[in-house]
Amino acid sequence: MRKYKNVGLLTGGGDCPGLNAVIRSVVKTGLGYGMRMWGIKNGFGGLVENQISELKQCSISGILHRGGTILGTTNRDNPFSYPVLRGDEVLYEDRSHQAIQNLAEKNIEALIIIGGDGSLHIADDFRVKHSLPVVTIPKTIDNDLPETERTFGFDTAVSIATEALDRLHTTAESHHRVMILEVMGRYAGWIALHAGIAGGADCILIPEIPFRIEGILNKIRDRKKQGKLFSIIVVAEGAFPVGGQMTVARVVEGSTEKIRLGGIGNKLVDIIEEEGKLETRCTVLGHLQRGGSPTAYDRVLATRYGVAAVNALANGDIGCMVALKHNNIVCVPIEKVVGDPYNIPLNNELIKVGRSIGVSFGE
Repeated sequence: MRKYKNVGLLTGGGDCPGLNAVIRSVVKTGLGYGMRMWGIKNGFGGLVENQISELKQCSISGILHRGGTILGTTNRDNPFSYPVLRGDEVLYEDRSHQAIQNLAEKNIEALIIIGGDGSLHIADDFRVKHSLPVVTIPKTIDNDLPETERTFGFDTAVSIATEALDRLHTTAESHHRVMILEVMGRYAGWIALHAGIAGGADCILIPEIPFRIEGILNKIRDRKKQGKLFSIIVVAEGAFPVGGQMTVARVVEGSTEKIRLGGIGNKLVDIIEEEGKLETRCTVLGHLQRGGSPTAYDRVLATRYGVAAVNALANGDIGCMVALKHNNIVCVPIEKVVGDPYNIPLNNELIKVGRSIGVSFGE
């Protein structure tokens, strides 16, 4: 079994609560194995630009509770399609060989990559095209990665969205309004579903169940008949009407996630006010879901993932992602993870729970 003496660590994609907890765990565990640990700044861009420095015990002191990542991150720089300025034109070139050379200069033999779907794709490319030993850790507030029951950052995002719903309830009730909370999640509705149930939403709109405006209005009217003069709607950014499409906020060239969703909440405001003659307001939670200190659950899960990733590397389990299954940490091959997002199954228990307590999914 190969013993890795120098191991690199990077965070790719969007930031999320718990990244520093993972970094701390990886470094502490690696140092315990006698490894030299190297931090790569600013995601895969730092790998290409040789922004690599050694991480020691003092590097990770006091970071467990901090949001963000001390290493920095980006969801733009893919070494296999790297933006290079040629005159006045930006071209995209394969700079992965430069990344491998930078690792070789520091004698870094393996990488631990913390990221979501885009980062895992890049990690798999390094594994396949350059035979680089990699172990990955699932990170996304969206909880949309297959082969794992939970990604760290999700619990914190749900907690933030739930608190927002608690606050919206009071102003909605005071003004007799329909209040809409738009949350993140990309093409999956996990945040909306969990926060909607926890926050007592009347309607939960998710990508997995295309909605009908009449279904939403019927729920609001039914509440009015019961003397409830306000309604709370949680909508995932990827939700869309029957026969319609997701709302795209913008397209970011050069990003591992080019399509940026957003804006469905404000669209619903216009439709509900016009067709339902109801005063409606929208709050877009946005990046608040990705910032701040992680919850206790995310700190513990992130720490478990970090230890498991280093153990996997030490045991020769390379080319894998550490994952949570039945509350146990396991390793799954990266190629089983990359691909389509993990959407909510229509027979999911929480959907059944929501329907049982009278939540409308806009059907």
